[in-house]
Amino acid sequence: MAKLPSLTARKIVRALKRAGFVEDRQRGGHLILVHPETRARTVVPIHSGRTIKEPLLRAIIRDAGLTIEAFLGLV
Repeated sequence: MAKLPSLTARKIVRALKRAGFVEDRQRGGHLILVHPETRARTVVPIHSGRTIKEPLLRAIIRDAGLTIEAFLGLV
């Protein structure tokens, strides 16, 4: 299993948008992104000054329907 870096929410959202996701809505500190073709949905917590650790990042990538290698290529 590949080791994932700790990334900020801004970098994760940017990578997901490159993969075709669009912002659906935001509720408090959580941004919901949806892919218009596959209808995949993922939630990214937006908390300034904090990084998203590996387990949560793996869950976001899994919910998005991406592989780890494909996601790291978008970062």
